[in-house]
Amino acid sequence: QVQLVQSAGGLVQAGGSLRLSCVASGRTFSSYHMGWFRQAPGKERELVTAIDWSGTNTYYTDSVKGRFTISRENAKNTVYLQMSNLKPEDTAVYYCAARSVDGRYYADRNGYDIWGQGAQVTVPS
Repeated sequence: QVQLVQSAGGLVQAGGSLRLSCVASGRTFSSYHMGWFRQAPGKERELVTAIDWSGTNTYYTDSVKGRFTISRENAKNTVYLQMSNLKPEDTAVYYCAARSVDGRYYADRNGYDIWGQGAQVTVPS
């Protein structure tokens, strides 16, 4: 299976932008759907966005629609999360995650079982 290594997060002022990346080891990256989750203090980990193996289909939770963009480059084994117009409520640890292509819905959060190390994103109020 793949292993996931994320770029660092950062401190970004409200209204600013940040791009996270996640590189997968191995040669079967296109066999995985990819997602970005986040977990804020005292809250459950939530699926923020997901992309299917081909990059054709994407999912976004309502709170980030129009502000975040997920993309992937299968030739580079990399998935990206471009975050714009960041808000204090976006403060969380962000995790990239992978799930095998198995016929189930790519945005089913329960299927993700391979995780990156996490990256803190802080947007001060």
